[in-house]
Amino acid sequence: SKVLEQLCEQTPVMSRAKLTVRTFGIRRNEKMATHCTIRGNKATDLLEKGLKVKEFELMSYNFSNTGSFGFGINEHIDLGIKYDPSTGIYGMDFFVVLGRRGERVAHRKRAPGKVGAAHRVRAAESMEWFRKSYD
Repeated sequence: SKVLEQLCEQTPVMSRAKLTVRTFGIRRNEKMATHCTIRGNKATDLLEKGLKVKEFELMSYNFSNTGSFGFGINEHIDLGIKYDPSTGIYGMDFFVVLGRRGERVAHRKRAPGKVGAAHRVRAAESMEWFRKSYD
């Protein structure tokens, strides 16, 4: 969580296990991961740092049918954070969710509606956005 706090400049959220899985040695409600939601310019800057590590190349399997995409890096020190022996080296995943205006209609509590098929973001559109933004 220290790494995410340095990277995102905001406090990360701890994720807990929903079930006990003996083979992995995980108990229910045990803290097992941290995550941070970032939007706006901060998100763009962090995404560029992550893509620089990947040399701005993503494969087609990195893109989902819903228009989202994600990738992982092995060492957080590649992002420009100094190595701290007390923290160690962590890998991390980046996941980007693309959406159009009006997406909230499906998620709101009062009077939720459906987003039409033509208004949803598809994998081909997100790949095109990625090419246009990072080429």
